[in-house]
Amino acid sequence: MLGLKPERFDLDEYATQPVTVCGKTFMADQSGVLYWPGEGTLIVADLHLEKGSYYAAGGRQMLPPYDTRDTLLRLAKAIDKFDADRVIALGDSFHDGEACVRMSEDDLTILNIMQEDRAWVWIAGNHDPAIDDGVGGTVAPEITIEGLSFRHQPFAGRATHEIAAHMHPMARLSIYGHTIRRACFVGNARRLVLPAFGALTGGLNVLDTAFDPLFGVDGFYVLMLGDEGLYPVPTRRLRGD
Repeated sequence: MLGLKPERFDLDEYATQPVTVCGKTFMADQSGVLYWPGEGTLIVADLHLEKGSYYAAGGRQMLPPYDTRDTLLRLAKAIDKFDADRVIALGDSFHDGEACVRMSEDDLTILNIMQEDRAWVWIAGNHDPAIDDGVGGTVAPEITIEGLSFRHQPFAGRATHEIAAHMHPMARLSIYGHTIRRACFVGNARRLVLPAFGALTGGLNVLDTAFDPLFGVDGFYVLMLGDEGLYPVPTRRLRGD
């Protein structure tokens, strides 16, 4: 990918990148999930299940109706890859309060199969402050594990020990005459914001002023999701939209 590949030999070796938050080591994956080996925990952000059906209702906007199935199958693949014992979904897992009702029986079955033999935590988001009991798992406003807080919306201002979602971070760069805009992880040694995982989710450029309260003082790094791997991008190459 335009010379951005880490200097490794095996293709599989750059599908993931190690990241550290407050001394805890995680593996960021090219799929957009984060895995915590020490806790056997997979973290995923902003699934926005049933976004397509939400926009189709009432003729708001016609979007492809397959977003939920696509998102669930990609998530199932990531769970299998890491053989996770626990999944934490960092909010906005469902696009609206009625999304659970609109999910097809087949999609609910896929979700229930993924939840078998593992703990599953839904963090409440602004799109889904209440989650129907019928989708399994447990619901919490946020949780803390080994001193790290997992929440949907990051705290504004300097914060530490935080892994969050909500911002849908995207990175845009120009290199060798080409422009690329992709979802990304953005963080520093104290906090991390995950990319949106859902099939129909857009994104916000990490150079947007909305990120200033999070990283404006302390700086940040970016890991861009690519087709073949996860790419560390020098911040000097980033461009605004």
